Amino acid sequence: MQAGVPTAVGLHSAAAGATTAQDFSFLQISDTHVGFDKPANPDSLGTLREAVARIATLPVKPAFVVHTGDVSHLSKDAEFDLASQVLGEIGLPIFFIPGDHDFIDEGQDKAYLSRFGKGTKSNGWFSFEQNGIHFVGLNNVADLKAGGLGNLGDEQLAWLEGDLAGLSSSTPVVVLGHIPLWTVNEAGGRGTSDAAQALAALCRFGSVTVLNGRIHQVMTEVEGNIAFHTARSTAFPQPKPGKAPAPGPLKVPAEELRKYLGIATVELHRGDDRLPSSRSVSWPPSPPRRRR
Repeated sequence: MQAGVPTAVGLHSAAAGATTAQDFSFLQISDTHVGFDKPANPDSLGTLREAVARIATLPVKPAFVVHTGDVSHLSKDAEFDLASQVLGEIGLPIFFIPGDHDFIDEGQDKAYLSRFGKGTKSNGWFSFEQNGIHFVGLNNVADLKAGGLGNLGDEQLAWLEGDLAGLSSSTPVVVLGHIPLWTVNEAGGRGTSDAAQALAALCRFGSVTVLNGRIHQVMTEVEGNIAFHTARSTAFPQPKPGKAPAPGPLKVPAEELRKYLGIATVELHRGDDRLPSSRSVSWPPSPPRRRR
């Protein structure tokens, strides 16, 4: 870990030994949508199992895994239980934040929180320290706004400000949230309505990395000292934001599906003062698309 600044290596590179024992790394997995079986990927559980199998081949294990939401497709008990079983095969600690597909059960989040929300605040937010980095997990799916925009709400924003208040501005911060904290596409619900208040609390820190899911593809935005990264899904691709009448599963030729799916491995190197970067790697690996 270099000055606590995250960089990234793809799962394929990590499996080839790019990560050393001196590096601190963690894995991001997102939008597993366990239970999805539509034409865009009739075997989403199978592609998740492929991802888990690849993680098992890493020569140096990440410290932990973060799941940035949409564990399930329809918030069903059976989906959550199957997700727990398959993800448990990774054999590493996993920190979960909810996606909008995880909060549509009749209990309005009870199925998710009873399994993945233990020890979190309110409806699923939390923070922890690892190797000198402060990690924050946010829930911006519990109160969606018009068009499906995410929302944090006053209670969570007040908690976030208090959580960050005692930290030195030199502390590296990694923020997890399902819906992007920058507006990728407002009409398609690819943004968070009150993100500006959260970012105002984060802007004093020298290195902030925000990891999101939701849009099922790699996009990157850098605003000052804050770098935003979205991740691919392990289940199915979606159209580029704003390039289709509505968000949703994108069917591609079966032989091309895996190049649209992936996982990201984030490394933290000592002595590196660059802004964080991140990429997701598919099967087979393909270069990420960057958005500026």
